[in-house]
Amino acid sequence: MLNFLILVLTGSAFILILLLSAAILVRHYKNYIFSYFLSKDRSPNPEDGSLFFGVSVFSYTELEDATKNFDPSHELGDGGFGAVYYGKLQDGREVAVKKLYENNYKRVQHFMNEVEILTKLRHPHLVLLYGCTSRHSRELLLVYEYIPNGTVADHLHGEQANPSLLTWPIRIKIAIETASALAYLHASDIIHRDVKTNNILLDQNFCVKVADFGLSRLIPNNVTHVSTAPQGTPGYLDPQYHQRYQLTDKSDVYSFGVVLIELISSMAPLDLNRSQDDISLANLALNRIKASAIDQLIDPVLESNSNPEIKNMITSVAELAFRCLQYHSEMRPTMHEVLDVLMEIQAERRIDVGDSIKDLETLNPPALSKIKDSAFLLKDFPPSPVSISSKWQSNNSAPTMLSSNGDRLPIKMLSVTN
Repeated sequence: MLNFLILVLTGSAFILILLLSAAILVRHYKNYIFSYFLSKDRSPNPEDGSLFFGVSVFSYTELEDATKNFDPSHELGDGGFGAVYYGKLQDGREVAVKKLYENNYKRVQHFMNEVEILTKLRHPHLVLLYGCTSRHSRELLLVYEYIPNGTVADHLHGEQANPSLLTWPIRIKIAIETASALAYLHASDIIHRDVKTNNILLDQNFCVKVADFGLSRLIPNNVTHVSTAPQGTPGYLDPQYHQRYQLTDKSDVYSFGVVLIELISSMAPLDLNRSQDDISLANLALNRIKASAIDQLIDPVLESNSNPEIKNMITSVAELAFRCLQYHSEMRPTMHEVLDVLMEIQAERRIDVGDSIKDLETLNPPALSKIKDSAFLLKDFPPSPVSISSKWQSNNSAPTMLSSNGDRLPIKMLSVTN
């Protein structure tokens, strides 16, 4: 019996040692990966005055001074991956500084992804990245241009929203500028993957700056999709991507369709106070459009101030949003096509839907028969994925199962959101 007890204790001790060794190895591996991303020649010493992927490298001390030691009163927003603070550099530039919560592997991935993508792109409606800290910094920090007029979400349905400030001409301008930025990304083989009104910033003139590229993906040439676990924000996530794990540029198109409906309705993308079928704004819009009840979607502020011409424009944008929200991605337009239609609507030169079908039918009859069945005959299709247990309190982009976190970010001033 004593020998058996000794054997059990020895075996237990051996297993415990193995588990501890495995934990140490896993931690060492993560640290190694972390060091790889922020080491060697990829991330220069901030004192060198050199560049990292073509952007400036700031010292932690410099950014600490710019944000008054990350004063809570300077906090612009608080997302799932980090807080954003207002700051002013010594050269007078106003900046938004994103401070990641933890320097673990996942955070570093988002950090590197955003730096690499933003340094490759230049577009008037994409937020400008000024720089970042290096591996020598106490914390990972990203430095953006400061956009002083909040997000579209703030103005539509935030705590201090005033939809009356967003007239229809401003709203369609926002839609066009956002579509322009997304079309540019897609032409550069980049999928944003987190298109939402919390990531559309506005300057004093209500000009758009699309932000937050931590989840963006580069699509290789001649590849139709990327197989990856769904990531995005509840209420905006492409249901086909959610079910098939296949990310395409049409996933951004679906999310942009939700944005269009928000601009029309001033409603939140998810609202537990709505009926079960209408919690998701995408589902609500599809239900109303199928029932020929677009009037029920339009923000009363727009209704009270609109003339018949504007009402027709709003209806046309709702029709376009409906096409973007098709379950089957092949039935959705491209972002370039979306941009063209929006510009035609704004210019009041939009082609009638019936005429569009006739013109397309001469070019591709089989494809048009599908579009007629799905987009214009208003068939039923699966709802947008929503998994809700409590009211959304954060604008964190929830991975895969969309189960916690959420979509609203309490902005104290305005921000480059996370």
